[in-house]
Amino acid sequence: MTPDDAYTTEVRIDAPPAEVFPYLTDAQLMVRWMGEWAELQPRAGGRLAIDIKGVPIRGEYLVVEPPHRVVFSWGAAGSELLAPGSTTVEIVLRSDGGGTRLELVHRGLPPEEVPRHGSGWGHFLERLVIAASGGAPGPDSWGN
Repeated sequence: MTPDDAYTTEVRIDAPPAEVFPYLTDAQLMVRWMGEWAELQPRAGGRLAIDIKGVPIRGEYLVVEPPHRVVFSWGAAGSELLAPGSTTVEIVLRSDGGGTRLELVHRGLPPEEVPRHGSGWGHFLERLVIAASGGAPGPDSWGN
């Protein structure tokens, strides 16, 4: 059972965790699947800044355990409802044959934000599946 303030999902990626993990910590790889700009400092206390379709997401890395787990805070600069660092995203990568099972839990969301973030994570994780498997997700049409 998922708490009302959390969004949980998982996807399978046709690449091992060691190849998927950099897409969560390297700014150039991050923007291949999510956002137009990123500044990432992947260490506990390090900055996480991603601009996604005009929304400045700001937070910090809380846990970085290559190649299996990353936890970061998340929120939107200028938002009272979802202030920077007000929610937490945990991503766990598990070996699954020759691929990876990615499990994502986004905690602390205001209840009215859970469906919207579910839609966003669903969209962006589909793009991550393509990018981390060696494909080209192409231009991001979400929100257009």
